[in-house]
Order: sequence, then structure tokens, then C-alpha cells
Amino acid sequence: MTTELTSQAEFAPELAAQAEFTPELIELTAPDAPQLDLERALEAIFMVADAPQSLVTLATTLGRPVAAVRQSIERLVDDYDGASATTRRGFELREVAGGWRLYVRSTYDAVVRDFVLTENPSKLSQAALETLSVIAYKQPITRSAIASIRAVNVDSVVRTLLGRSLITEVSTDGETGAIYYGTTDLLLTQLGLNSLDELPKISPLLADGAEGFDDQFH
Repeated sequence: MTTELTSQAEFAPELAAQAEFTPELIELTAPDAPQLDLERALEAIFMVADAPQSLVTLATTLGRPVAAVRQSIERLVDDYDGASATTRRGFELREVAGGWRLYVRSTYDAVVRDFVLTENPSKLSQAALETLSVIAYKQPITRSAIASIRAVNVDSVVRTLLGRSLITEVSTDGETGAIYYGTTDLLLTQLGLNSLDELPKISPLLADGAEGFDDQFH
């Protein structure tokens, strides 16, 4: 009897340790799991957002407290910047116009520009030409306004035109964070024009019902 009690006493610490560190208990008490899920959700949104997203918008979309969203964004910023022994990324999460958006780091602007020029054929597609025409006549204009006129998504086309240096970001809406685009001097050079005033009137060339296109959005 004494020997049996002694054996149980000897193994008591090990039994207690096993009970304390069972996988089930670890899974239930892991404090970082919800936070990591929120960070991944935020990353997914930032990957497709073409305008800065406010904390309130993000919190409402994800159904999480603003404070939790802010904390997750701060952790993402540190992660992308290479803090806490992580690798510094080629992009950054930047706060602009009251919201947050992913941007290529300025260090790699030339690399991205060369990539776009290499990957895309020298001749612009019909979609790119139509989008460029809208920007030329309606600038400054936001991406959503361009999409409204063309009735299609223009995200990839705008990126192509930016990569070709035919358009540029000229300003940002202080309330919505939407970016306004305009044409560059390179476009004038390629068109052989001195100024945008030399562009032909486009209304007479459009289908019926498009009268006043030149002034519609100004």
C-alpha cells in the first residue's frame, strides 16, 4: 500500500503537467487567434481596395470594434516594415486621407514601372485607349467616375496607363479618399500636342444621346 502511494506521488507532477498543457486547453486559450484572423481579413480587403479605407468602414464591414481594427492595422504596418524580426516587404500600409491603403514602396517604383512596360505590349488595347480618352477629356476624374462612363471595371486598365506614365495621380478627395487622375506631358508628346486644348471636340463623334460629353462631368 505504501509503495503504491509513493508511486502515485512520484508521477503526480508529470500528470499535472500533461493536464495543464493538453492541446485542447491550448487551443481554447490561444489569445492571438482572433487577432490573426482579423489581420488576414484586413489584408484581403487592402489587396482589392483602390481607395483608402477608414477605420469605421473596416470595422463595420468586418463586424469588429474600431479599437481592434486599429490594433490589427498597427501590427500589419510593423510586419510590412520589418519590425519584430520580420522581413521588410516591397509594399507598405500607409494612412492617407483619413484611411488606409497598400502602396508600393518608393524604392521599387522604377522596378514596377519597368515590369509593367515589359509585360504589356507596346500597343494599347482598345479598352486602354477608351479609358485614356475618358481621362483626357474629363480630368481630373476618379476611377469610379471612369467606370461609370465606360460601364465596366477599369482597375487593371488604370494600372496599365499609370505604368506607361500616360496618366498620373493629381489629387485626393479629402472626404472620400478617392484618387483623381489626369494625363501627363508624355501623352501630349506622343499625340504631338502642345496642350489639352488642342484635343478635338468629341461630342459630334459619339452616338446619339452623348451630346455634351465634353462638359457633362465638369
